[in-house]
Amino acid sequence: MSSSEQAKMGDVLASEADLLGMIKEYLTFEEFEETVQVFDKECKRKGKLVSKPRGNALRDSKTRVIQKDLLSSFDDGDHKVFFELWTENIPSEVKHTDTEAQSLEFYLHIHFSIYPLRRHPNRQDQAEFEERISLFKQYLETRGAALSQTTEFLPYYALPFVPNPTVHPSFKDLFQDSWIPQLKSKLEKFLLLSLKSSKTPRLLTLYKEGGRSTKEIETEAVQQLQLQLAESDRRITSYVRKFNKTQADYRNLIGITAELVDTLEATISGKMISLEYLQSVYVRLFSSQMRQRMVQSTDFTRPGTGYYSLSPYDDGYASSMLRASIAPQRPKDVPMLPSLDYEKLKKDLVEGPLRLRCLLLQALRWRLTRSLPGEQRDTVLQGFISNDLLKCYNPNQKTVLDMMRSNNEVVRQYTARLINAFASLAEGRAYLSQIPKLLKVLTEALKTEDKESLTRKNVLVALQKLSLRRSQQTAMIDDGLIGWLVDELQDPDCLSDYTLEYSTALLMNLCLRTKGKRKCAEIAKHVLKVLTDLLGHENHEIRPYVNGALYSILSVASVQQEAREMVRRQKCINP
Repeated sequence: MSSSEQAKMGDVLASEADLLGMIKEYLTFEEFEETVQVFDKECKRKGKLVSKPRGNALRDSKTRVIQKDLLSSFDDGDHKVFFELWTENIPSEVKHTDTEAQSLEFYLHIHFSIYPLRRHPNRQDQAEFEERISLFKQYLETRGAALSQTTEFLPYYALPFVPNPTVHPSFKDLFQDSWIPQLKSKLEKFLLLSLKSSKTPRLLTLYKEGGRSTKEIETEAVQQLQLQLAESDRRITSYVRKFNKTQADYRNLIGITAELVDTLEATISGKMISLEYLQSVYVRLFSSQMRQRMVQSTDFTRPGTGYYSLSPYDDGYASSMLRASIAPQRPKDVPMLPSLDYEKLKKDLVEGPLRLRCLLLQALRWRLTRSLPGEQRDTVLQGFISNDLLKCYNPNQKTVLDMMRSNNEVVRQYTARLINAFASLAEGRAYLSQIPKLLKVLTEALKTEDKESLTRKNVLVALQKLSLRRSQQTAMIDDGLIGWLVDELQDPDCLSDYTLEYSTALLMNLCLRTKGKRKCAEIAKHVLKVLTDLLGHENHEIRPYVNGALYSILSVASVQQEAREMVRRQKCINP
Protein backbone atom coordinates (compact mmCIF):
# COMPACT_ATOMS: atom_id res chain seq x y z
CA MET A 1 0.00 0.00 0.00
CA SER A 2 1.42 3.39 -1.02
CA SER A 3 1.99 6.23 1.46
CA SER A 4 -0.90 8.25 -0.04
CA GLU A 5 -3.26 5.32 0.37
CA GLN A 6 -2.09 4.89 3.96
CA ALA A 7 -2.78 8.58 4.71
CA LYS A 8 -6.20 8.31 3.11
CA MET A 9 -6.97 5.20 5.18
CA GLY A 10 -5.86 7.05 8.34
CA ASP A 11 -8.26 9.94 7.59
CA VAL A 12 -11.12 7.49 7.06
CA LEU A 13 -10.42 5.74 10.36
CA ALA A 14 -10.18 9.07 12.19
CA SER A 15 -13.44 10.29 10.68
CA GLU A 16 -15.10 6.95 11.48
CA ALA A 17 -13.91 7.15 15.11
CA ASP A 18 -15.19 10.74 15.32
CA LEU A 19 -18.56 9.76 13.84
CA LEU A 20 -18.93 6.79 16.21
CA GLY A 21 -18.01 9.11 19.09
CA MET A 22 -20.80 11.52 18.11
CA ILE A 23 -23.28 8.61 17.96
CA LYS A 24 -22.29 7.45 21.42
CA GLU A 25 -22.44 11.03 22.77
CA TYR A 26 -25.98 11.44 21.44
CA LEU A 27 -27.15 8.08 22.86
CA THR A 28 -25.69 9.00 26.23
CA PHE A 29 -27.35 12.43 26.10
CA GLU A 30 -30.74 10.81 25.44
CA GLU A 31 -30.06 8.25 28.24
CA PHE A 32 -30.16 5.14 26.06
CA GLU A 33 -28.07 3.32 28.65
CA GLU A 34 -28.59 -0.28 27.44
CA THR A 35 -28.10 0.76 23.83
CA VAL A 36 -24.79 2.45 24.77
CA GLN A 37 -23.59 -0.77 26.44
CA VAL A 38 -24.49 -2.86 23.36
CA PHE A 39 -22.90 -0.20 21.11
CA ASP A 40 -19.62 -0.32 23.10
CA LYS A 41 -19.50 -4.13 22.97
CA GLU A 42 -20.18 -4.15 19.23
CA CYS A 43 -17.43 -1.58 18.58
CA LYS A 44 -14.91 -3.52 20.65
CA ARG A 45 -15.83 -6.80 18.95
CA LYS A 46 -15.30 -5.23 15.53
CA GLY A 47 -12.18 -3.38 16.62
CA LYS A 48 -13.67 0.05 15.95
CA LEU A 49 -12.19 3.09 17.69
CA VAL A 50 -14.62 5.53 19.36
CA SER A 51 -13.37 9.08 19.95
CA LYS A 52 -14.17 10.94 23.14
CA PRO A 53 -16.37 14.08 23.03
CA ARG A 54 -14.35 17.18 22.22
CA GLY A 55 -14.66 20.62 23.73
CA ASN A 56 -16.54 19.78 26.93
CA ALA A 57 -13.38 19.44 29.01
CA LEU A 58 -12.21 22.89 27.92
CA ARG A 59 -15.60 24.45 28.57
CA ASP A 60 -15.86 22.78 31.97
CA SER A 61 -12.40 24.02 32.89
CA LYS A 62 -13.28 27.61 31.94
CA THR A 63 -16.57 27.39 33.84
CA ARG A 64 -14.79 26.19 36.97
CA VAL A 65 -12.36 29.12 36.77
CA ILE A 66 -15.26 31.61 36.50
CA GLN A 67 -17.09 29.99 39.42
CA LYS A 68 -13.92 30.02 41.51
CA ASP A 69 -13.28 33.71 40.74
CA LEU A 70 -16.86 34.66 41.58
CA LEU A 71 -16.79 32.83 44.91
CA SER A 72 -13.34 34.19 45.73
CA SER A 73 -14.41 37.80 45.11
CA PHE A 74 -17.55 37.09 47.19
CA ASP A 75 -15.38 35.99 50.13
CA ASP A 76 -13.00 38.93 49.70
CA GLY A 77 -15.80 41.49 49.43
CA ASP A 78 -14.43 42.65 46.06
CA HIS A 79 -17.65 44.00 44.57
CA LYS A 80 -16.01 45.46 41.43
CA VAL A 81 -14.49 42.14 40.29
CA PHE A 82 -17.59 40.18 41.28
CA PHE A 83 -20.10 42.26 39.35
CA GLU A 84 -17.84 42.50 36.30
CA LEU A 85 -17.75 38.68 36.18
CA TRP A 86 -21.48 38.55 36.96
CA THR A 87 -22.31 40.90 34.09
CA GLU A 88 -20.08 39.12 31.59
CA ASN A 89 -20.97 35.49 32.38
CA ILE A 90 -24.55 35.32 33.66
CA PRO A 91 -26.91 35.16 30.64
CA SER A 92 -28.97 38.31 30.15
CA GLU A 93 -32.25 36.41 29.92
CA VAL A 94 -31.52 34.87 33.33
CA LYS A 95 -30.67 38.21 34.96
CA HIS A 96 -33.72 39.99 33.57
CA THR A 97 -36.43 37.34 33.80
CA ASP A 98 -35.48 34.82 36.48
CA THR A 99 -36.91 35.89 39.87
CA GLU A 100 -34.41 33.79 41.80
CA ALA A 101 -31.53 35.49 39.98
CA GLN A 102 -32.97 38.93 40.74
CA SER A 103 -33.49 38.03 44.39
CA LEU A 104 -29.95 36.68 44.70
CA GLU A 105 -28.50 39.78 43.02
CA PHE A 106 -30.38 41.99 45.49
CA TYR A 107 -28.90 40.19 48.49
CA LEU A 108 -25.46 40.17 46.88
CA HIS A 109 -25.59 43.95 46.63
CA ILE A 110 -26.46 44.08 50.34
CA HIS A 111 -23.55 41.72 51.15
CA PHE A 112 -20.99 43.88 49.38
CA SER A 113 -22.48 47.12 50.76
CA ILE A 114 -22.17 46.07 54.42
CA TYR A 115 -18.96 44.08 53.98
CA PRO A 116 -16.73 46.84 55.50
CA LEU A 117 -18.89 46.83 58.66
CA ARG A 118 -18.22 43.14 59.31
CA ARG A 119 -14.66 43.92 60.30
CA HIS A 120 -13.90 45.99 63.39
CA PRO A 121 -14.90 49.25 61.72
CA ASN A 122 -12.32 52.02 61.72
CA ARG A 123 -12.42 55.34 59.94
CA GLN A 124 -11.27 53.85 56.67
CA ASP A 125 -13.89 51.09 56.82
CA GLN A 126 -16.59 53.67 57.52
CA ALA A 127 -15.52 55.72 54.50
CA GLU A 128 -15.57 52.59 52.35
CA PHE A 129 -19.03 51.72 53.67
CA GLU A 130 -20.35 55.17 52.75
CA GLU A 131 -18.97 54.76 49.23
CA ARG A 132 -20.52 51.32 48.84
CA ILE A 133 -23.87 52.28 50.32
CA SER A 134 -24.13 55.08 47.77
CA LEU A 135 -23.66 52.46 45.02
CA PHE A 136 -26.35 50.34 46.66
CA LYS A 137 -28.65 53.35 46.65
CA GLN A 138 -28.03 53.78 42.91
CA TYR A 139 -28.87 50.11 42.41
CA LEU A 140 -32.14 50.49 44.36
CA GLU A 141 -33.13 53.40 42.16
CA THR A 142 -32.31 51.58 38.90
CA ARG A 143 -32.21 47.78 38.53
CA GLY A 144 -33.38 47.14 42.08
CA ALA A 145 -36.47 49.31 41.68
CA ALA A 146 -38.36 46.40 40.13
CA LEU A 147 -38.28 44.56 43.47
CA SER A 148 -39.80 47.42 45.44
CA GLN A 149 -43.24 45.85 44.98
CA THR A 150 -42.11 42.68 46.80
CA THR A 151 -42.60 43.02 50.54
CA GLU A 152 -39.69 40.68 51.30
CA PHE A 153 -37.24 43.36 50.13
CA LEU A 154 -39.11 46.40 51.43
CA PRO A 155 -37.13 46.96 54.69
CA TYR A 156 -33.83 47.03 52.80
CA TYR A 157 -34.84 50.13 50.81
CA ALA A 158 -34.24 52.05 54.05
CA LEU A 159 -30.68 50.70 54.42
CA PRO A 160 -28.94 53.67 52.69
CA PHE A 161 -30.53 56.01 55.26
CA VAL A 162 -29.40 54.12 58.37
CA PRO A 163 -26.22 55.60 59.91
CA ASN A 164 -25.20 52.37 61.67
CA PRO A 165 -27.01 49.27 60.37
CA THR A 166 -25.12 46.97 62.76
CA VAL A 167 -27.27 48.11 65.69
CA HIS A 168 -30.56 48.65 63.85
CA PRO A 169 -33.14 45.97 64.73
CA SER A 170 -34.44 45.76 61.16
CA PHE A 171 -31.04 44.59 59.87
CA LYS A 172 -29.76 42.42 62.71
CA ASP A 173 -30.16 39.26 60.57
CA LEU A 174 -27.62 40.59 58.08
CA PHE A 175 -24.90 40.52 60.73
CA GLN A 176 -25.61 37.03 62.07
CA ASP A 177 -22.77 34.53 61.54
CA SER A 178 -25.10 32.27 59.57
CA TRP A 179 -26.16 34.89 56.99
CA ILE A 180 -23.06 34.82 54.77
CA PRO A 181 -22.77 30.98 54.59
CA GLN A 182 -26.45 30.76 53.64
CA LEU A 183 -26.05 33.40 50.94
CA LYS A 184 -22.87 31.75 49.62
CA SER A 185 -24.65 28.38 49.43
CA LYS A 186 -27.42 29.96 47.33
CA LEU A 187 -24.78 31.56 45.11
CA GLU A 188 -22.97 28.25 44.57
CA LYS A 189 -26.19 26.45 43.59
CA PHE A 190 -27.15 29.28 41.24
CA LEU A 191 -23.71 29.27 39.55
CA LEU A 192 -23.85 25.50 39.04
CA LEU A 193 -27.12 25.88 37.16
CA SER A 194 -26.48 29.08 35.23
CA LEU A 195 -22.82 28.49 34.31
CA LYS A 196 -22.96 24.79 33.47
CA SER A 197 -21.28 24.11 30.14
CA SER A 198 -23.33 23.29 27.11
CA LYS A 199 -23.96 19.55 26.81
CA THR A 200 -25.69 19.65 23.46
CA PRO A 201 -24.34 16.66 21.48
CA ARG A 202 -22.39 17.49 18.34
CA LEU A 203 -24.68 15.22 16.30
CA LEU A 204 -27.69 17.29 17.36
CA THR A 205 -25.81 20.49 16.60
CA LEU A 206 -25.02 19.26 13.09
CA TYR A 207 -28.68 18.34 12.55
CA LYS A 208 -29.87 21.80 13.70
CA GLU A 209 -27.40 23.49 11.38
CA GLY A 210 -28.99 21.48 8.55
CA GLY A 211 -27.62 22.25 5.17
CA ARG A 212 -25.62 25.27 6.19
CA SER A 213 -22.26 25.39 4.55
CA THR A 214 -18.99 25.67 6.36
CA LYS A 215 -18.61 29.16 4.93
CA GLU A 216 -21.93 30.28 6.45
CA ILE A 217 -20.95 28.88 9.84
CA GLU A 218 -17.57 30.58 9.67
CA THR A 219 -19.19 33.87 8.62
CA GLU A 220 -21.53 33.74 11.61
CA ALA A 221 -18.60 32.98 13.91
CA VAL A 222 -16.67 35.95 12.48
CA GLN A 223 -19.69 38.23 13.01
CA GLN A 224 -19.95 37.06 16.61
CA LEU A 225 -16.25 37.76 17.15
CA GLN A 226 -16.68 41.21 15.60
CA LEU A 227 -19.48 41.98 18.07
CA GLN A 228 -17.28 40.85 20.95
CA LEU A 229 -14.44 42.98 19.59
CA ALA A 230 -16.71 46.05 19.36
CA GLU A 231 -17.86 45.51 22.93
CA SER A 232 -14.24 45.18 24.07
CA ASP A 233 -13.35 48.40 22.23
CA ARG A 234 -16.24 50.18 23.94
CA ARG A 235 -15.04 49.04 27.34
CA ILE A 236 -11.47 50.03 26.58
CA THR A 237 -12.64 53.50 25.54
CA SER A 238 -14.63 53.82 28.77
CA TYR A 239 -11.68 52.69 30.88
CA VAL A 240 -9.28 55.06 29.08
CA ARG A 241 -11.70 57.93 29.66
CA LYS A 242 -11.94 57.09 33.37
CA PHE A 243 -8.15 56.74 33.59
CA ASN A 244 -7.58 60.13 31.94
CA LYS A 245 -10.07 61.78 34.31
CA THR A 246 -8.42 60.18 37.34
CA GLN A 247 -5.00 61.27 36.11
CA ALA A 248 -6.22 64.85 35.53
CA ASP A 249 -7.84 64.94 39.00
CA TYR A 250 -4.59 63.65 40.49
CA ARG A 251 -2.50 66.37 38.84
CA ASN A 252 -5.04 69.01 39.86
CA LEU A 253 -5.05 67.78 43.45
CA ILE A 254 -1.24 67.71 43.65
CA GLY A 255 -1.09 71.27 42.31
CA ILE A 256 -3.67 72.55 44.80
CA THR A 257 -1.94 70.72 47.66
CA ALA A 258 1.36 72.42 46.79
CA GLU A 259 -0.34 75.82 46.75
CA LEU A 260 -2.04 75.18 50.09
CA VAL A 261 1.29 74.20 51.65
CA ASP A 262 2.77 77.49 50.46
CA THR A 263 -0.27 79.32 51.81
CA LEU A 264 0.02 77.60 55.20
CA GLU A 265 3.66 78.70 55.42
CA ALA A 266 2.60 82.25 54.53
CA THR A 267 -0.06 82.35 57.28
CA ILE A 268 2.51 81.21 59.83
CA SER A 269 4.59 84.23 58.91
CA GLY A 270 1.54 86.48 59.44
CA LYS A 271 0.34 87.04 55.87
CA MET A 272 -3.43 87.25 55.21
CA ILE A 273 -5.29 85.02 52.73
CA SER A 274 -7.83 86.72 50.50
CA LEU A 275 -11.36 85.41 50.04
CA GLU A 276 -10.79 85.48 46.27
CA TYR A 277 -7.92 83.03 46.62
CA LEU A 278 -9.94 80.63 48.80
CA GLN A 279 -12.79 80.83 46.33
CA SER A 280 -10.51 80.00 43.39
CA VAL A 281 -9.17 76.96 45.26
CA TYR A 282 -12.69 75.84 46.08
CA VAL A 283 -13.77 76.20 42.46
CA ARG A 284 -10.84 74.13 41.22
CA LEU A 285 -11.27 71.46 43.88
CA PHE A 286 -15.04 71.10 43.71
CA SER A 287 -15.91 72.43 40.26
CA SER A 288 -18.40 69.64 39.46
CA GLN A 289 -20.17 69.99 42.81
CA MET A 290 -20.34 73.73 42.40
CA ARG A 291 -21.91 73.40 38.96
CA GLN A 292 -24.52 71.07 40.42
CA ARG A 293 -25.24 73.41 43.31
CA MET A 294 -25.57 76.37 40.95
CA VAL A 295 -28.29 74.44 39.14
CA GLN A 296 -30.01 73.62 42.42
CA SER A 297 -29.67 77.08 44.00
CA THR A 298 -32.68 79.17 44.91
CA ASP A 299 -34.71 80.20 41.91
CA PHE A 300 -37.72 82.43 42.52
CA THR A 301 -38.89 82.36 38.91
CA ARG A 302 -40.90 79.21 39.58
CA PRO A 303 -42.57 78.12 42.80
CA GLY A 304 -40.90 75.98 45.36
CA THR A 305 -37.27 75.72 44.32
CA GLY A 306 -35.83 77.04 47.56
CA TYR A 307 -33.49 75.11 49.84
CA TYR A 308 -34.93 72.19 51.75
CA SER A 309 -33.33 69.58 53.97
CA LEU A 310 -33.87 66.08 55.33
CA SER A 311 -33.39 67.38 58.86
CA PRO A 312 -36.40 68.79 60.72
CA TYR A 313 -34.18 71.23 62.57
CA ASP A 314 -32.18 72.60 59.65
CA ASP A 315 -33.53 76.01 58.80
CA GLY A 316 -31.13 76.73 55.98
CA TYR A 317 -28.94 79.14 57.93
CA ALA A 318 -25.73 77.06 57.84
CA SER A 319 -26.06 76.25 54.15
CA SER A 320 -26.76 79.91 53.37
CA MET A 321 -23.60 80.92 55.18
CA LEU A 322 -21.58 78.30 53.30
CA ARG A 323 -22.95 79.41 49.96
CA ALA A 324 -22.26 83.04 50.86
CA SER A 325 -18.65 82.21 51.73
CA ILE A 326 -17.97 80.91 48.22
CA ALA A 327 -20.17 83.31 46.26
CA PRO A 328 -18.48 85.72 43.85
CA GLN A 329 -17.63 89.09 45.37
CA ARG A 330 -20.55 91.50 45.05
CA PRO A 331 -19.98 94.86 43.50
CA LYS A 332 -19.16 97.43 46.18
CA ASP A 333 -21.96 99.76 45.15
CA VAL A 334 -25.16 97.72 45.27
CA PRO A 335 -28.11 99.99 44.45
CA MET A 336 -30.77 100.10 47.15
CA LEU A 337 -34.39 100.00 46.02
CA PRO A 338 -36.60 102.99 46.78
CA SER A 339 -38.50 102.88 50.07
CA LEU A 340 -42.24 102.20 50.21
CA ASP A 341 -45.18 103.69 52.06
CA TYR A 342 -46.06 100.50 53.88
CA GLU A 343 -49.13 101.85 55.69
CA LYS A 344 -50.80 102.87 52.43
CA LEU A 345 -49.59 99.65 50.82
CA LYS A 346 -51.17 97.43 53.49
CA LYS A 347 -54.42 99.37 53.32
CA ASP A 348 -54.64 99.04 49.52
CA LEU A 349 -53.84 95.33 49.75
CA VAL A 350 -56.80 94.73 52.04
CA GLU A 351 -59.32 97.32 50.85
CA GLY A 352 -58.34 98.19 47.27
CA PRO A 353 -60.07 96.92 44.10
CA LEU A 354 -59.25 93.41 42.90
CA ARG A 355 -57.01 94.48 40.03
CA LEU A 356 -54.98 96.80 42.27
CA ARG A 357 -54.56 94.05 44.87
CA CYS A 358 -53.32 91.58 42.25
CA LEU A 359 -50.84 94.10 40.85
CA LEU A 360 -49.54 94.96 44.31
CA LEU A 361 -49.12 91.30 45.27
CA GLN A 362 -47.18 90.68 42.09
CA ALA A 363 -45.02 93.78 42.53
CA LEU A 364 -44.14 92.84 46.11
CA ARG A 365 -43.20 89.33 45.08
CA TRP A 366 -41.04 90.60 42.23
CA ARG A 367 -39.39 93.13 44.57
CA LEU A 368 -38.24 90.18 46.70
CA THR A 369 -37.47 87.56 44.07
CA ARG A 370 -35.84 89.86 41.50
CA SER A 371 -33.62 91.64 43.98
CA LEU A 372 -29.90 90.88 43.92
CA PRO A 373 -28.89 88.08 46.33
CA GLY A 374 -27.14 89.40 49.39
CA GLU A 375 -27.46 92.88 50.86
CA GLN A 376 -30.19 94.08 48.50
CA ARG A 377 -32.45 91.06 49.04
CA ASP A 378 -31.80 91.07 52.78
CA THR A 379 -32.82 94.74 52.92
CA VAL A 380 -36.04 94.06 50.99
CA LEU A 381 -37.01 91.16 53.26
CA GLN A 382 -36.16 93.11 56.43
CA GLY A 383 -38.30 95.97 55.15
CA PHE A 384 -41.27 93.61 54.69
CA ILE A 385 -40.79 92.07 58.14
CA SER A 386 -40.07 95.24 60.12
CA ASN A 387 -43.15 96.92 58.62
CA ASP A 388 -45.21 93.76 59.30
CA LEU A 389 -46.38 93.46 55.70
CA LEU A 390 -48.57 90.43 56.45
CA LYS A 391 -49.78 91.95 59.74
CA CYS A 392 -48.80 88.95 61.78
CA TYR A 393 -48.47 91.19 64.84
CA ASN A 394 -52.05 92.50 64.48
CA PRO A 395 -54.19 89.36 64.48
CA ASN A 396 -57.43 91.25 65.11
CA GLN A 397 -57.17 93.23 61.88
CA LYS A 398 -57.93 92.04 58.39
CA THR A 399 -54.64 90.85 56.87
CA VAL A 400 -53.07 89.95 53.55
CA LEU A 401 -53.40 86.32 54.62
CA ASP A 402 -57.18 86.67 54.56
CA MET A 403 -56.95 87.07 50.78
CA MET A 404 -56.29 83.33 50.63
CA ARG A 405 -60.06 83.04 51.22
CA SER A 406 -60.98 85.49 48.45
CA ASN A 407 -63.61 84.45 45.92
CA ASN A 408 -61.26 85.54 43.15
CA GLU A 409 -58.90 82.73 42.05
CA VAL A 410 -56.22 85.16 40.78
CA VAL A 411 -56.07 86.94 44.15
CA ARG A 412 -55.68 83.60 45.96
CA GLN A 413 -52.97 82.51 43.53
CA TYR A 414 -50.93 85.73 43.83
CA THR A 415 -51.25 85.64 47.63
CA ALA A 416 -50.00 82.04 47.70
CA ARG A 417 -47.08 82.98 45.45
CA LEU A 418 -46.05 85.79 47.84
CA ILE A 419 -46.25 83.48 50.86
CA ASN A 420 -44.18 80.90 48.98
CA ALA A 421 -41.54 83.55 48.24
CA PHE A 422 -41.35 84.37 51.97
CA ALA A 423 -41.02 80.66 52.80
CA SER A 424 -38.08 80.32 50.41
CA LEU A 425 -35.85 82.25 52.81
CA ALA A 426 -34.92 81.30 56.37
CA GLU A 427 -35.86 84.69 57.88
CA GLY A 428 -39.07 84.66 55.87
CA ARG A 429 -40.00 81.28 57.37
CA ALA A 430 -39.25 82.62 60.83
CA TYR A 431 -41.61 85.56 60.18
CA LEU A 432 -44.39 83.37 58.77
CA SER A 433 -44.14 81.03 61.75
CA GLN A 434 -45.30 83.86 64.02
CA ILE A 435 -48.67 84.11 62.26
CA PRO A 436 -51.08 82.07 64.45
CA LYS A 437 -53.64 81.26 61.76
CA LEU A 438 -51.15 80.71 58.91
CA LEU A 439 -51.21 76.92 58.89
CA LYS A 440 -54.96 76.75 59.29
CA VAL A 441 -55.46 78.99 56.25
CA LEU A 442 -52.85 77.15 54.15
CA THR A 443 -54.08 73.63 54.96
CA GLU A 444 -57.64 74.77 54.29
CA ALA A 445 -56.55 76.01 50.84
CA LEU A 446 -54.58 72.81 50.24
CA LYS A 447 -57.68 70.69 50.81
CA THR A 448 -60.18 72.85 48.93
CA GLU A 449 -58.30 74.15 45.87
CA ASP A 450 -58.36 72.21 42.60
CA LYS A 451 -55.71 69.49 42.56
CA GLU A 452 -53.35 70.94 39.97
CA SER A 453 -54.15 74.64 40.34
CA LEU A 454 -51.22 77.04 40.73
CA THR A 455 -52.65 78.21 44.03
CA ARG A 456 -52.60 74.70 45.47
CA LYS A 457 -49.07 74.02 44.18
CA ASN A 458 -47.72 77.19 45.78
CA VAL A 459 -49.46 76.39 49.07
CA LEU A 460 -48.05 72.85 49.04
CA VAL A 461 -44.50 74.09 48.38
CA ALA A 462 -44.79 76.75 51.08
CA LEU A 463 -45.93 74.11 53.58
CA GLN A 464 -43.03 71.85 52.62
CA LYS A 465 -40.56 74.66 53.28
CA LEU A 466 -42.26 75.61 56.54
CA SER A 467 -42.05 71.97 57.64
CA LEU A 468 -38.32 72.54 58.15
CA ARG A 469 -39.23 74.38 61.36
CA ARG A 470 -40.01 72.25 64.38
CA SER A 471 -42.96 74.35 65.60
CA GLN A 472 -44.62 74.19 62.20
CA GLN A 473 -44.06 70.43 61.98
CA THR A 474 -45.86 69.97 65.29
CA ALA A 475 -48.82 72.06 64.15
CA MET A 476 -49.08 70.20 60.82
CA ILE A 477 -49.01 66.81 62.54
CA ASP A 478 -51.67 67.91 65.05
CA ASP A 479 -53.80 69.17 62.17
CA GLY A 480 -53.87 65.66 60.61
CA LEU A 481 -51.79 66.57 57.57
CA ILE A 482 -50.03 63.17 57.53
CA GLY A 483 -53.25 61.23 57.01
CA TRP A 484 -54.39 63.66 54.33
CA LEU A 485 -51.08 63.37 52.45
CA VAL A 486 -51.18 59.56 52.57
CA ASP A 487 -54.70 59.59 51.15
CA GLU A 488 -53.61 61.92 48.35
CA LEU A 489 -50.56 59.82 47.50
CA GLN A 490 -52.47 56.56 47.21
CA ASP A 491 -53.38 57.55 43.65
CA PRO A 492 -50.10 59.08 42.37
CA ASP A 493 -51.05 58.80 38.69
CA CYS A 494 -53.56 61.59 39.23
CA LEU A 495 -50.83 63.94 40.47
CA SER A 496 -48.25 65.87 38.48
CA ASP A 497 -44.57 65.09 39.09
CA TYR A 498 -44.21 68.48 40.77
CA THR A 499 -47.03 67.83 43.24
CA LEU A 500 -45.84 64.27 43.81
CA GLU A 501 -42.29 65.33 44.68
CA TYR A 502 -43.28 68.05 47.14
CA SER A 503 -46.00 65.90 48.74
CA THR A 504 -43.56 63.05 49.43
CA ALA A 505 -40.91 65.51 50.68
CA LEU A 506 -43.45 67.08 53.07
CA LEU A 507 -44.60 63.66 54.28
CA MET A 508 -41.01 62.59 54.94
CA ASN A 509 -40.26 65.73 56.97
CA LEU A 510 -43.32 65.09 59.15
CA CYS A 511 -42.42 61.40 59.55
CA LEU A 512 -38.99 62.29 60.94
CA ARG A 513 -40.59 63.53 64.16
CA THR A 514 -41.49 61.08 66.95
CA LYS A 515 -44.97 62.54 66.95
CA GLY A 516 -45.24 61.95 63.22
CA LYS A 517 -44.10 58.33 63.57
CA ARG A 518 -46.84 57.73 66.13
CA LYS A 519 -49.43 59.17 63.77
CA CYS A 520 -48.21 56.82 61.04
CA ALA A 521 -48.33 53.88 63.46
CA GLU A 522 -52.07 54.52 63.93
CA ILE A 523 -52.60 53.85 60.21
CA ALA A 524 -49.53 51.65 59.65
CA LYS A 525 -51.10 49.32 57.10
CA HIS A 526 -52.35 52.18 54.95
CA VAL A 527 -49.07 54.13 55.15
CA LEU A 528 -46.91 51.09 54.33
CA LYS A 529 -49.12 50.15 51.38
CA VAL A 530 -48.94 53.68 49.91
CA LEU A 531 -45.19 54.07 50.44
CA THR A 532 -44.32 50.65 49.00
CA ASP A 533 -46.44 51.40 45.94
CA LEU A 534 -44.61 54.71 45.51
CA LEU A 535 -41.24 52.92 45.51
CA GLY A 536 -42.20 51.41 42.18
CA HIS A 537 -43.35 54.70 40.65
CA GLU A 538 -41.68 55.79 37.42
CA ASN A 539 -40.70 59.16 38.95
CA HIS A 540 -37.28 58.41 40.44
CA GLU A 541 -37.04 61.83 42.11
CA ILE A 542 -39.45 60.81 44.88
CA ARG A 543 -37.52 57.71 45.99
CA PRO A 544 -35.17 59.44 48.47
CA TYR A 545 -38.20 60.92 50.25
CA VAL A 546 -40.15 57.65 50.22
CA ASN A 547 -37.10 55.72 51.46
CA GLY A 548 -36.52 58.33 54.17
CA ALA A 549 -40.13 58.11 55.36
CA LEU A 550 -39.99 54.30 55.41
CA TYR A 551 -36.73 54.24 57.34
CA SER A 552 -38.15 56.64 59.91
CA ILE A 553 -41.45 54.88 60.57
CA LEU A 554 -39.92 51.38 60.51
CA SER A 555 -38.13 52.30 63.75
CA VAL A 556 -41.54 51.95 65.47
CA ALA A 557 -42.12 48.39 66.69
CA SER A 558 -45.80 48.25 65.72
CA VAL A 559 -44.98 49.42 62.19
CA GLN A 560 -42.26 46.78 61.92
CA GLN A 561 -44.77 44.14 62.98
CA GLU A 562 -47.25 45.32 60.36
CA ALA A 563 -44.49 45.17 57.72
CA ARG A 564 -43.74 41.56 58.71
CA GLU A 565 -47.44 40.74 58.43
CA MET A 566 -47.43 42.24 54.94
CA VAL A 567 -44.49 40.00 54.04
CA ARG A 568 -46.32 36.92 55.36
CA ARG A 569 -49.49 37.81 53.48
CA GLN A 570 -47.49 38.35 50.30
CA LYS A 571 -45.81 34.97 50.67
CA CYS A 572 -49.21 33.29 51.17
CA ILE A 573 -50.51 34.91 47.99
CA ASN A 574 -47.31 34.18 46.02
CA PRO A 575 -45.75 31.14 47.72
